[in-house]
Amino acid sequence: MSIVISPSILACDFLNLEKEIEKLNRIEGIWLHLDVMDGHFVPNLTFGHEIIHSVCKQSINPCDVHLMVNNPEFYIDSLKEMNIHNITWHLENNCDHLKMIKKAKQSFKSVGISIKPSTPVVDIPDEILSKIDLILVMSVEPGFGGQSFMNSSLEKLEQLRKIKKENNYNFVIQVDGGISDNNSKDVIDHGAENLVAGSYIFKGSEAYAKKVEKLSS
Repeated sequence: MSIVISPSILACDFLNLEKEIEKLNRIEGIWLHLDVMDGHFVPNLTFGHEIIHSVCKQSINPCDVHLMVNNPEFYIDSLKEMNIHNITWHLENNCDHLKMIKKAKQSFKSVGISIKPSTPVVDIPDEILSKIDLILVMSVEPGFGGQSFMNSSLEKLEQLRKIKKENNYNFVIQVDGGISDNNSKDVIDHGAENLVAGSYIFKGSEAYAKKVEKLSS
């Protein structure tokens, strides 16, 4: 199984964003993770359409947008012309998910659903699991970077891997929150195929490529 690492630019040096993207462009096989927060669905505000457009235009790696917003349908419409590979919104959003999945698939190669730490796997309807391309398990409370990994997420990853295998579903299992070389092997062993990492990648002096290698090996 090929493991994909998705550096989250929420933790990068925004005063040198262009240089940060250039560094990531030298690493093959990764995704670029963009956390979009509106200050309402989660208690933080990140970046808007201009930054998303600039990052996706400059990145040669697939861009992965995680919507932590109250109105994901608006973003599905407004971001559809940008070079975005995957777009994910939350199961906890009060919306018609099946209708939105169908709509999003018209514009994006990959469509995902995310669950917060308090949301159990059993809350995800089979109708959704059979249609999505990715399921994102939040291993911290969404809203801020730098939080510690919640070990309860490991059971969710295991449950999703079992469901995927038993039903022959095609979704990728992604995990986000507190990922480092201290727990990457555990999350992979429990079923994660795509690891989002922010602080671990961007903080410290070690080269980004070396950190990516440590997470995936």
